[in-house]
Amino acid sequence: MSITENLKSIEERIAAACENAGRPRNDVKLVAVSKRKPAKAVIDAAEAGQILFGENRVQEAQTKIPMCPKQLHWHLIGHLQGNKARLAASGLFRMIHSVDSEKLIRSLDEYAVSPLPILIQVNISGEGSKSGCAPDEVAALIDAANSCSQVEVHGLMTIPPFTPYPEKARAHFSNLRNIRDDLQETTGTPLPELSMGMSNDFEIAIQEGATFIRVGTDIFGGRDGGLGLE
Repeated sequence: MSITENLKSIEERIAAACENAGRPRNDVKLVAVSKRKPAKAVIDAAEAGQILFGENRVQEAQTKIPMCPKQLHWHLIGHLQGNKARLAASGLFRMIHSVDSEKLIRSLDEYAVSPLPILIQVNISGEGSKSGCAPDEVAALIDAANSCSQVEVHGLMTIPPFTPYPEKARAHFSNLRNIRDDLQETTGTPLPELSMGMSNDFEIAIQEGATFIRVGTDIFGGRDGGLGLE
């Protein structure tokens, strides 16, 4: 199938998931994960109507974005190293999904050239291989972001353990939503966004309150001959 056909299929799945969850379709935004894909693939997706794209690496995005239509929106969804904070905050991205430390928040605030929305990445599963802060650390990071002049925390993000059985991801998604709901009460900070759900489990994530879903494999195909995890 072509990228255009894949996007049509994803749209149908999103619409069905929203209807089943009793949510408006416009509650959910599709981030097309274009990491390791050429600019031509992004251009093809843009011609099919996709506007929002997600990249994992700052330097790859820095090279790719100028080759793509200027009206596209770009989010950083991969782990951000502190030494890339200046570049990430320079205007490349409209949002950063993967902030997980106060030090990174302070660096982004220092270098941001305009208000910079962020999501705090939470390691719900506690996996050592996953980035993200522990659930009990999120409140302090929200407080840190609230003290900044440019960084604005808009919500939370998580990546559950990969499983071929989507239903097994549900507990991780519902846990993130519950953490968000509790933090909105205890910190008084609106946290409208939940970034969770990928190709194989985004319907479950939508049922549990996702507002951003990150889909790469089912739009662009797998990468490097391996199993796609977006």
